[in-house]
Amino acid sequence: MSDIPANRVVITGLGAVSSIGLGASEFLSGLRSGRSAAKPITSFDTTGYDHANACEIEGFDARQWIKNLEVETLGRASQFSVTAARMAVEDASLADADLCSARCLISIGTTDGESRDLDHLVETEVRHGPERMDPVVTARVPAGRLSAAIAHEFGMTQVEAVTLPTACAAGNYAIGYGYDAVRAGEIDYALVGGADALCRKTFTGFYRLGTIAPELCQPFDIDRKGVLTGEGAGVLLLESLESALARGATIHAEVLGYGLNCDAYHPVAPNQDSIAQCMQLALDSAGVKPEEVDFISAHGTGTKANDVTEARAIRQVFGDRTPKTISIKSMIGHSMGAASALASIGCALALTEGFIPPTINHVETDPECNVDCVPNQAVEADLRVVQNNGLAFGGNNSVVIFGKYEADRI
Repeated sequence: MSDIPANRVVITGLGAVSSIGLGASEFLSGLRSGRSAAKPITSFDTTGYDHANACEIEGFDARQWIKNLEVETLGRASQFSVTAARMAVEDASLADADLCSARCLISIGTTDGESRDLDHLVETEVRHGPERMDPVVTARVPAGRLSAAIAHEFGMTQVEAVTLPTACAAGNYAIGYGYDAVRAGEIDYALVGGADALCRKTFTGFYRLGTIAPELCQPFDIDRKGVLTGEGAGVLLLESLESALARGATIHAEVLGYGLNCDAYHPVAPNQDSIAQCMQLALDSAGVKPEEVDFISAHGTGTKANDVTEARAIRQVFGDRTPKTISIKSMIGHSMGAASALASIGCALALTEGFIPPTINHVETDPECNVDCVPNQAVEADLRVVQNNGLAFGGNNSVVIFGKYEADRI
């Protein structure tokens, strides 16, 4: 065992590409106001579907953010990923040269990679044959580009770039990976988070499972009808507290710990005991007692199975003193690999700004869920510790605990 003390890990940069706002400031405004991004899908032909709402990003132009790469060589998810990383680096007041000379980690989670491009390629092959498949689009497909493209954009030379495919828990997985590397002193900076673009494949998969809501996502509501798919990217810049203080960086929040597990219980059904175990692992890692958690950013998909199972798991860990439990998916839909990364940015903003985001579209809480989901209106709150849940198909679970930066925190 090393005698070198572990670093405290802080968040100094936030990059949010979301359907309720581009950049951390717009994302914050959307969270505070309870903005909804739900609307009819425009990115692919929805003929034949009984309903086809989602949470698409409008008005996104990667050229406003990507400085050193040819945007046409990147798929939409990679454009989101690089853009969010650029936002995070600028928010952290770092220059490209600072990253070039530093030891860095890039860890990006995803569910679909560039499945939007794969949709296009398959359609071309079916309609016109493989010889008509666009080689530029074909070259954009490898999921590793979601992280490697960030390294190329910043000209990093001392970097590990990994893409983690643990589905809807992947953003939190990526944050945990970066946390470990910074805490151990193996790297100077970590760019961590998740990215995914809306695609026909995933929308149709959820649709065939009968879990797509006709109009709105209503987590924890007695009349909830399912999920809305979404898209976007969230990237956080992590560094040691010592590094942040030395360069006078703004500290948004501190990563206190995390928990991961995989129960492999069922391809799509969540497992209560496993989710509860993952939350307890995260609390133990962070050295936080359940009663110290001020609110939980739930996975909160709005499906019948997830919301009841997650709420029961929360009560299993927290008992009768259940923290307020909200779902930002009510606003931005389920952005897949970006979901827990964007929710993590929401947690950091909530800690800094002193508020709890709402669960919108709420009418009546399901008694089987029995949580205070902060219905429809954000509430002001003095927050110290928040928990972010990320749960995925196949039983992949990830939970991260964030804390308000306090100089004397032990």
